[in-house]
Amino acid sequence: MLQKQILQIQLNFDGLTTVPAAYTEVGEGIPLLMLHGFMGDADCWLPLSDRLKSNFRCISLDLFGFGDSARPLIRYDIAKEVEFLRQVVEALQLDSFYLLGHSFGGWVSAAYALQYPDSVKGLILAAPAGIRDDSFAGRYDHLRPILWQTPVIDWTLELIKPIAGLIGQEKTIGQIAWMRYELNTQPAARSFLVERLRPEDAIDTVEKEIHRLNVPTLVITGDQDETIPVWHSETYANQIPNAKLVILPNADHSLPQKFATELATQISHWCLTHS
Repeated sequence: MLQKQILQIQLNFDGLTTVPAAYTEVGEGIPLLMLHGFMGDADCWLPLSDRLKSNFRCISLDLFGFGDSARPLIRYDIAKEVEFLRQVVEALQLDSFYLLGHSFGGWVSAAYALQYPDSVKGLILAAPAGIRDDSFAGRYDHLRPILWQTPVIDWTLELIKPIAGLIGQEKTIGQIAWMRYELNTQPAARSFLVERLRPEDAIDTVEKEIHRLNVPTLVITGDQDETIPVWHSETYANQIPNAKLVILPNADHSLPQKFATELATQISHWCLTHS
C-alpha cells in the first residue's frame, strides 16, 4: 500500500480557501494522472500502477469530496471537481500528462480536457460516466431512504439485523448499512446522488461538448458492464474526433481492480503510438 501524500491547494468557491488534496505517486517517465470512480479513492489504481510504473510516473488522486482529500459539506458538481483537479495539476507542475479516468473519474477527465486541452497529452476513459441517461434516475430511487439524514434509519437497520439473519437477508442489510455509511462519510457521492435523482437535474453531462475535444483519446469498456452501459463509451468514441474504442471481452465495470493487466496492455500500446 502506497503512502498518500498531501498537497495544500487553493480553492475560491463556497467560502473555501486552502484545502488538502491526497494522492499517491510511483514510477518514472511520462506523467499519468489517474482519477477513480464514484465512491472510490486513489488506491483503486494500485494494481495498474504496479504494471505501468516502469514507463510512467503514475499519480493517483483522491478527487474532491472523496478519500483523504477535502470533504466539505457543500453542493458538489463537475465544475468544482475540474477546478480542484486544475489546482492539483498546477501544484504538481504537470505541463504535459496523460489523463486517465474510470467511471465518475472519466466524466471529470473529459470535462477537464474540454476546459484545459493544452496540458493533456492524451485522454484515456475507462467505462466513463458523464453521458446523459434518463434511466439512471429511476435506477437510484431505492436509495432515497438511505440518504435521509435521521438516526431513525440507523436504529432501524440495527434492529432488523437479527431478523435479517433468520430470513437469509443478512448480506442485503449489511450492504444497505455499508452504503448508508459510505454516502454519509463521502459528501461528494451523497451530493451527486441527491442532486441528480431526476432526469432534468443532469445539467453538467458532457455529451453535447465532447465533439470539441482535440486531444488523442482512448476509450476502454467491458462488454459485461452493468453499471455504465456500453453505449455510453460508444457515444464518447463516436463523438470525439479520431477516438479509439476498445471493448474488453468478459469484463465488467471494475476495470482498475480486476482487469489491470488488460488495461495496462491497452494503455501502454496506445501511448506508444501517441508519444
